[in-house]
Amino acid sequence: MDETSLNIRKIKNRVFTIGVATLTVISALPLVFIIFYVFKRGISAISWEFLVTLPKSVGEVGGGIANALVGTILIVLVASILAIPVGIMAGVYLSENPDSKLSKVARLCIEVLNGTPSIVIGIFAYLVIVLSTGGFSAVSGSFALAIMMLPLIVRTTEETLQLIPESLKEAGLALGVPYYRVVFKVVIPSGLSGILNGVMLAVARVAGETAPLLFTAFGNPYMNWDIFKPMDNLPLLIYNYATSPYQSWHQIAWGASLVLITMVLIMNLLSRWAIKKWKVRF
Repeated sequence: MDETSLNIRKIKNRVFTIGVATLTVISALPLVFIIFYVFKRGISAISWEFLVTLPKSVGEVGGGIANALVGTILIVLVASILAIPVGIMAGVYLSENPDSKLSKVARLCIEVLNGTPSIVIGIFAYLVIVLSTGGFSAVSGSFALAIMMLPLIVRTTEETLQLIPESLKEAGLALGVPYYRVVFKVVIPSGLSGILNGVMLAVARVAGETAPLLFTAFGNPYMNWDIFKPMDNLPLLIYNYATSPYQSWHQIAWGASLVLITMVLIMNLLSRWAIKKWKVRF
């Protein structure tokens, strides 16, 4: 290869590298702008009192988001309890039986469910839970969020477990260990990092959902720990306050938005940490 051809290849490589780096920066800019703008508008509302006090009545200045913060944690916690065991077990089944008829049908259902609009899931939860129980509740909101969490947990669990060498499972079976113990003691622990990543991403995704909760949790301006009654949460509070005609409520909405973004960011960082801590190298 002559020197001219080598220089041309170097130039092409440099241009390609610069182009990829530029596109990467451009793709990250919307997130940076959103975080910067929300931080700029909401940081003035953030204080300890803002986090631990209840909202004020209409016309009164001040108030906080304690009820919405507690509601968000409870609703997401109940949704996780409903979705995580089912999602992991479904992912294990799909990984262990990839070619069965049930697996093919289940994958199709998961793909369709993953593309279903959140507002449709909210209406479904309203028909199934709210109408049957005769009232709005945090449980109905958790039910809707759990449905939204399932596709991500199932897919990440299946894809993670498919990367585990068959030799590990075969070694356990060869030693006479029952199949179910091989699954719980060998297969799942080996893919723990990927499973935890899927769980954390699913939680981060539903933490900011608003549409399903409009039809289910409904909202509550008071502190409520009963999951069988209406309960406020951060997405609903942001929606209601941002659409109100009161300037003070708009400021609270910006502050709540900053808190919600921070929570989602922390959950994403935790998922990255979980991958590094529990990653198994084969």
